[in-house]
Amino acid sequence: MAAAHPPNSLCGNHSSNLHLAFIRHGIRCGFRRFVTIRSRKARRATAALLSGALLALLPHPAPAGAEGAAVNTGDARGGFEERVLFTAEQDPGYACYRIPAIVTTTHGTLLAFAEGRKRNCGDATDIDIVLKRSTDGGRTWGPLQVVDPGDGDTHGNPAPVVDRRTGRIVLASTYNEGRDDAANCDVPCNRTPHLQYSDDDGTNWSEPRDLTAALRPSGWNSWYATGPGHGIQLAHGPHRGRLVIGVNAESHDGVHTSANHAALALSDDGGAHWRLGATDTYPIARDDTYRQKPSELTLAERDDADIYVNGREQGGTDLGNRDEAVSRDGGASFAAPFRALPDLYTPMVQGAVVPLHPGRWLISAPADPDRRRTMTIRSSYDQGRTWESADHGRRVTADWSGYSDMTVTGPGTVGLLYEAGKRDARDEIRFARFTEDWLGPRRGPDPATPDRAPGAEGAAVLGGARPVAGRFGGALAFDGEDSAVRLPYRGELPLGTREFTASLWFRYSAEDGEQPFLWMGGVGGSPQVSLRGEPAAGRVAAQVTAVAGAAPARTATVYSAGAYNDGQWHHLTLRRAAGRLTLTVDDTATAVPDVPGSVSRTSTFGVHLGQKPDAREFLTGELDEVKVTSQGKTVLWLPLDTVNNGTP
Repeated sequence: MAAAHPPNSLCGNHSSNLHLAFIRHGIRCGFRRFVTIRSRKARRATAALLSGALLALLPHPAPAGAEGAAVNTGDARGGFEERVLFTAEQDPGYACYRIPAIVTTTHGTLLAFAEGRKRNCGDATDIDIVLKRSTDGGRTWGPLQVVDPGDGDTHGNPAPVVDRRTGRIVLASTYNEGRDDAANCDVPCNRTPHLQYSDDDGTNWSEPRDLTAALRPSGWNSWYATGPGHGIQLAHGPHRGRLVIGVNAESHDGVHTSANHAALALSDDGGAHWRLGATDTYPIARDDTYRQKPSELTLAERDDADIYVNGREQGGTDLGNRDEAVSRDGGASFAAPFRALPDLYTPMVQGAVVPLHPGRWLISAPADPDRRRTMTIRSSYDQGRTWESADHGRRVTADWSGYSDMTVTGPGTVGLLYEAGKRDARDEIRFARFTEDWLGPRRGPDPATPDRAPGAEGAAVLGGARPVAGRFGGALAFDGEDSAVRLPYRGELPLGTREFTASLWFRYSAEDGEQPFLWMGGVGGSPQVSLRGEPAAGRVAAQVTAVAGAAPARTATVYSAGAYNDGQWHHLTLRRAAGRLTLTVDDTATAVPDVPGSVSRTSTFGVHLGQKPDAREFLTGELDEVKVTSQGKTVLWLPLDTVNNGTP
């Protein structure tokens, strides 16, 4: 963990005039808060008076964008450019920057918010809310402003929203007592919502005021969070003009965290008064299991005035790491409880939704279903009712990447503010500006291969997978680069706690790498079933990772005695039954004790042939006759003997 920089390192000299630099130094180091926000503490009164006296000596500030014009770290790749906007090396005084949020004002100014974490990168350290402004669509950026200083406490979770009627920018945030170490806030954690505003395009900000009485019921006493990320103002229907932000909270019964709440906060007078609207509550059992825990909500309004809400799922038993709900009455209630999205591949992380235009919405989130990496923009062409798969989305980076927010900066152009790094997703916050042309047009349906299981659709054939002669009729060859077969999600595919048998024919001659044959479920430490070749280790591996109750996931792996990478066809079977896992390759069987629990719970869910779900490993070889049965029913059956041009 990087150590915090000394306080004086906040004060840079960006002027060639030494006299003016000296004055600026005094204001920024001792009295900078007078410029950005009224003093909140009596001990700053003297400093505020002195700064007022010195202010008249200063020239007018340079336009936003004068600083940072030379830090572009990317090239304009056909409508894409990127720069590092917040990092400890570039803006010292903080150990790291996290939790981005961004809006476009009525004057077209971009306001990029973040948490400046002073002592370390922990969630409960001394945290300021900081801001940078751009008046030219994100091409250049002004200097760092402190909007809300923590003064030793945690002031974070920025959730800005713009009132288009008045131009006022409203900023919601959350406070808690800070810590000297990098640990999290103790549970229960007393966190309170606050709000401030700017009436001059984000240059100056009001004193924050406490909104606890309005937005945090007394029973929401274990955790509370605004946003993070932008809120919305309704533009359609009887509630147009209403400001809406997402909040989430938890309750504590004195023994353990007992419930989770996902909610919308509403204001009909430009942010002067607030109330809670739609609320969805899930109980948490005594064993600390729960169906869902939607949090970190991102919002968008449909043309019919419905509010679409998409949120992070934090470890519920329902499949998926994203949840969604809809409000049809301006945010007063949810039309139905949140539902999980099993096949919208992301890790557990905040993400953002923004309408580029009515015919194309975007969601930003890492596409690796296991870890925070591979930031990807995916599109919806029906206003959030369905989302394209990760392989149809546009990759921003293969680096580590985490939280993100987006704003439309102009016709057909979007600004993306996101956490990223070569070593860690918390290394820096980048700003990327891209066009719809860079995203590309909507892709047509992939080629498909039939799934003979009852009621199943076809499976998508991706990349360079091609038909070849197989063990029985046709088969598919995979090129080890981007070819795969992926099944669309349906409720029969997750195997849960049931006994099952998976079988397939494989042929390969690769000598290294992980060679995925069949992968069902998640990846990493998530519940899953995987069959793969490990030629460098001289074996074929069958792995089951399962979770039971609130206990950590457990893994059982059974290995064959050889890699079978001789270029010949071999038959593989994995059977989970009677507390045993039995792997049979041709006529040779090996068994190990099974691990109890579900092989498809909590995480994202996919079924892949020839590909690891995180798209980090691909098969170089061929597959035929892939079949999974459970309790006398065929779950999937892919003969792989034909490929046609049609929607899977």
